Amino acid sequence: MPEGARADAVRDLARRRAGERGPLLEVLHDVQDALGWIDEPDVRVLADELNLSVAEVHGVVSFYHDFRRIPPPAHTVRVCRAEACQSVGAEGVYAAAQQAVRTAGPDVELQQVFCLGNCALGPTVEADGVLHGRVEESRVQQLVAELADRPPAPGVPETLPTADQEARR
Repeated sequence: MPEGARADAVRDLARRRAGERGPLLEVLHDVQDALGWIDEPDVRVLADELNLSVAEVHGVVSFYHDFRRIPPPAHTVRVCRAEACQSVGAEGVYAAAQQAVRTAGPDVELQQVFCLGNCALGPTVEADGVLHGRVEESRVQQLVAELADRPPAPGVPETLPTADQEARR
């Protein structure tokens, strides 16, 4: 997406929540959901649109780990390392996932999380948004290899609908 189009999209997303009180967190989530990450120019656009300082917006983006500052990888593997999953072998699954991701290359990212809400079926792994329960080390290696061979998940549309277009839906 060209830089000007991205700035316009960020501006439009901020304006959709203009009447809300304290909309920064929601707008940041909207931008990340729509565009994949919060780029540095996005911070300046949001500060301007929301009448905040760049430092305020940057502070929120950098404080919350959920906000990406770089483009997302083509594929993401998340391994639960919470107590319920640890008690049934998640540490070994995580170690196997680390090794598999090193082999898979830069298109697959590994994230550790501390609950995927699938405690009864741990160890749990989420591969590109799909939950897998009772995962063993060999299975997580297989999942990572399958992702590495798969084309990237469908991306963000080149243009986002404007607020007017969205309202007409």
